[in-house]
This record gives sequence, structure tokens and C-alpha cells, in this order.
Amino acid sequence: MIRLLYLLTLLLWALPFIPGVLGILIPAFSWLPVLGMTTPSLQAFTTVLYWPGLSTAIGLTLLTGLGSTLLAVLFCFLILKRYWGSRRWQLLEHSLSPMLAMPHVAFAIGFAFAFSPTGWLFRLLEFFGLNTYGWFSLTQDPYGLGLMLALAVKETPFLLLMSIAVLQQIQVSRLMAVSAGLGYSRHESWLKVILPQWLPGMRLPIFAVTAYGLSVVDVALILGPTRPPTLAVLVWQWFNEPDLTLLPRAAVGALVLLSIALLTLGMLRASEWLGLRYCRHWQFSGPTKKQHPPRIHQHAKKIVRTSAPRRLTGFHLPLYLPFVAIPMIVIPVLMLWSVAQRWRFPDLLPSRYSARFWQQESASLIELATNSITLALISSLAALILAIACLEYRQKYQRGLPGWFIALPMVIPQLSLLFGIQITTYWIPGQWYWFWVCWGHLLFVFPYLYLALDGPWRHYDSRLDQTARSLGLNGWQTWWQVKCPLLLPAIWLGLAVGISVSLAQYLPTQMLGAGRISTMTTEAVALASGQDRRVSAVYGLIQGVLPLIFFSLAMAASRFSARFRRTKPQQRRESTDDIICGKPHYK
Repeated sequence: MIRLLYLLTLLLWALPFIPGVLGILIPAFSWLPVLGMTTPSLQAFTTVLYWPGLSTAIGLTLLTGLGSTLLAVLFCFLILKRYWGSRRWQLLEHSLSPMLAMPHVAFAIGFAFAFSPTGWLFRLLEFFGLNTYGWFSLTQDPYGLGLMLALAVKETPFLLLMSIAVLQQIQVSRLMAVSAGLGYSRHESWLKVILPQWLPGMRLPIFAVTAYGLSVVDVALILGPTRPPTLAVLVWQWFNEPDLTLLPRAAVGALVLLSIALLTLGMLRASEWLGLRYCRHWQFSGPTKKQHPPRIHQHAKKIVRTSAPRRLTGFHLPLYLPFVAIPMIVIPVLMLWSVAQRWRFPDLLPSRYSARFWQQESASLIELATNSITLALISSLAALILAIACLEYRQKYQRGLPGWFIALPMVIPQLSLLFGIQITTYWIPGQWYWFWVCWGHLLFVFPYLYLALDGPWRHYDSRLDQTARSLGLNGWQTWWQVKCPLLLPAIWLGLAVGISVSLAQYLPTQMLGAGRISTMTTEAVALASGQDRRVSAVYGLIQGVLPLIFFSLAMAASRFSARFRRTKPQQRRESTDDIICGKPHYK
């Protein structure tokens, strides 16, 4: 059974990469027999090469994608260096899940409402008497700075969450004690000792953040520049041309986007090798300030003995404040706009309130929420079964899917991969849009769910299985009665992660559904470019609240299952002689 599910995983999840790549290459050479294009040519490459504004679009893509990644990595490292091991880190760690649960689209809509020229920040400045006319705006600015900042703020919590496992693995406290014994200060220890070990462990999450920043479409449509837009948005506009004979141009654009993403990832890998492997003299240059040997010994001894969380001294502004404050500002702004009847610009709050827009959109909201939740539940449950099957297969046969292969959908630009898959679906007769969309969600939900369950499965003590089997339980009873209750909290959390990823999918729904299937995300992106902010706020608020509901349900289910397991009465033998002496009771 496990082997069959493993093969099904390869069929449903790994096989689409082949048509995904072929579906880009073949149309790029203008060979589409379905549309009557039977003569291969390079005309599409020429059209894209001489497209006006292409170089600017590529520059904006590199600036926003690469810039947001570097900013997120810098913010993440500074926060870790300042707060790891302190009491504030525990508070920050608990606040990571709500920040990650908010979808990118809802965050982008709230960010635009807060930082646009008529947004809440400018209203606040006007309230204090400042004239903001003509000030630079972070919404759809021509340089993409607002898009870059929003992506950096949204991706920093993800990198912080991924850093926890890496730092626990390299044992930061021991490294700090050893480096302190050698005379390094705290700043030098993090820079010369911990950074060279932290960065390779974070390679895959950084690659995923980079690929997302280079190929993001939904957030760029709301916050990014428009004339010209980023390359991903430009390719998306080419793809939506009503004339199907222009598909080769979109295929070449997707190919260029894929090439830029691969070159950027290669450049990041080369920079890492150059800085950490080739030019290593800065790591071995020793402490910059020599300390007295007794003081070094006392400092190292203090670090070794201290097991309690470190206490920060003095008042200072927390470095993580923007990453907590901006998402906390976004939700109230969306709530205010959703009930605002009249809100003129300099006013800090609406002058009239109304629930008219909630009543007006209630029918549409119910239908879209039903579509979104149905797709999320089906794709997440399917991905959960496949992920558990792959993890059990790895534990049983000591081989499984490699990590880099699992992360392919997170590293390859979504637009390029889906373009090829959609071209392939044209060859299959019939209108299977629900199946294609659900399959597309499964393709991107599976790696997140697999990585969420990978750690708990690795830490599970397999000796418990051997003990259960020695007591007479078969394989299924061992898994259901012993292993599943122990891993149930991780399963609930992984399911919530999969549902939140599915709820945030925009391109798979639009491209594989051919515009016939609408979800809360697709409608929120479509309305974000409209003129009525109140309707956009209603959809953005619902789109942001849905993942929070599922995360709350997962946490409640996790606590309930743990409490039920603890309060379950244990079976005790009636004879005290058996407990005391352990001798068999023969009659």
C-alpha cells in the first residue's frame, strides 16, 4: 500500500515537471499544430527581443526580487543576532505563525491602503499638520521600492521560522561559548562563526524567497510599477491576450523569466561559495580586539553555565517591530475600509459607517469562500495522504524523495511552470477545469506540507514501533494506536499550512481554470485594481481571515488531541501481586 501511494505521488506530483518544461519550449519555437502553426520559427524570440521596455522590466524584476531577498536575509540575520536565546525571542517565535498565515494578497491590499498617497499613514501625517502633497508613495511607484519593501517584510518571518531548525542543529550556545573562549565578542561570533554555518542551512529557503520575488504576479499587480511593469506581470499580460496566435511570445517571455531566475539562483550560490569557501581569510582573522585572558575565561564560563533565556538590558526599539506592526496595521485598516460609508482624505477616521457593502457582496462572498475552502480541503487532504505515504516509505525502505526535488515547485517560477502545464492540458479533450485547478493546488501544497511534517517524522523514536510490534500489534495497529497519536499535533499544523498555501494560490487557479473558477484570492486581486476600496477591503479581509481560522482550528485540535491522550484512563491490572512481584497468576 505504501509503495503504491509512493508511486501515485510520483505520478501526480513529479510527472508534471516534464510537460511543464516541454510546454514552454515547444510553443516558444512557434510550433502549435492545434492553432495551425506547424512551421517552427524564431519569430517569437525576435518579437520579445525588440519589445519596448523589456530591459526596464527585467531591471525592475531584478531590483524587486533580488533586493527584497537581500533585505529579508539581512533583517532575519540582524533579528537572530540580537534576540536569539533571549526572552523576547520566545515572544517573537509565538508571533511568527499569525504573520505567516496572512496571505500575500490580503497583505498587499492592506499595505496599499496604509501607504498609498491617500492611505492611513498620510492621513496621520496630515493630522499632525504636515502637508504631504507630492510626497513619494510606496504604492505602484516607478522604481518598485514599495513592492520590494512589502516582499521583504512579508518574507522575513518565513526566513525566521526556517532559521529555528538550522540554529538548533548547529547548537548556537556551544559555538558562542567556544568563540567567547577564543576572545571573540558576540558580534564577531555571529559574523565569523555562526553565519558561515547558518547560511548554507538556509540556502533552500533563500532560493524559494528569491524565486517568488522574481516571479510574483498577484502582489506586483497591486503594489508594483505599471509602465513598464515587472517581467512576470508583462508575461502575464501577454498570456491574457485574446489572440491565441500570440502564445509563442508569452512562451518566450516565460522562458526568459525562467532563465533569469536560474541565473540569479546560480549567482547567489556562487556568491555563497566565494564568500564562505574561497575567500575565507575574514573568518580566520581572529578577534579584532584582544581581551585579557581571565576575562575571556569568565565570559565563556558564564555562557556555558547560563541555560535560562538571556535578558536584554536597557531600553531599545525592537528590530522586529516593523514585521509585527505592519501586519497588525493591515487588518484594522481593512476593517475600517470595509465599513466606511464616507471617508474623505484628510480625515483620520470615516465620518459615516455602513454595512451596506457586506450585505451587497454576501452572496458572492459565500460562493467564493465555498469554492476556496473546497479546493483547499481537497488538495490539502490529498497532499497530506501523499506526504505521509512518502515519509513512511522513507522510514521503511531508507530511501525517498531528495530534498532538492521536493523544493522544485518552490524554486521554479510559478508562471513558467504553469504555462507549460496549461499548454499540455490543451491536448486533453474535455473541460476538466476543477480537476486541473485542484491538481495545480496539490502541486504547490505538497512541498510545504512535506517539509512541515519532515521534522516530526525524523524525530519520532522508531523503537516505539518495535515495542508495539513485539506486543502483538500489526503494522496498521501500530501506526494508528501508537504513532498517529504522537504525531497528531504536527499533522494538524501541517494540514493548516497546506490549507493556507492553497487559499493563497492565484496563478494555478487562473491559468488551469481558464478563468472559469473563481476563488477569494482571484476576486480580491481583480477588485484591488478597481476604484471602490470598500469592496476591495471586504474581499481582502475575508481572504486574510480564512487562513487564521484554519490555523486556530488546528491549534485547538492539537491541544484537544493532546489533552484527550493524557486524560485517557490507563488500564491497570486488578491483582496487586502482579504489579509488585510480576509473577504469573495461575489458577
